[in-house]
Amino acid sequence: DLVNIEECDRLARLPDSVVCSSGLDLNFDYLLEKLWEYLDLIRVYTKRKGDMPDFQDPLVVRKGCTVKDACHAIHRSLVKDFKTAAVWGTSTKHNPQRVGINHILEDEDVIQVIKKM
Repeated sequence: DLVNIEECDRLARLPDSVVCSSGLDLNFDYLLEKLWEYLDLIRVYTKRKGDMPDFQDPLVVRKGCTVKDACHAIHRSLVKDFKTAAVWGTSTKHNPQRVGINHILEDEDVIQVIKKM
């Protein structure tokens, strides 16, 4: 906001930089998009049996995350009680697909964990 247009243009052309303005509320969507890209973050949604997926509160994990990592993010004891998981999304061939603990999740996948009895 305190930078002239020439300096703003110069900064915008630098690699790994995003120019935004809090006073004019400009470019915050692009800044958020770049932050997710640089941090390699993805969203994984959870689903309880018989319910719709919870699209309001995703697990935010690193790209390349496995089902084991997602279970660990939900609760530490979930990994030892893990039996299988049902996954909907781009990481599977069909929806839902039963997967093991080492299955790699992708952005916006939905996971339903099935525990041992």
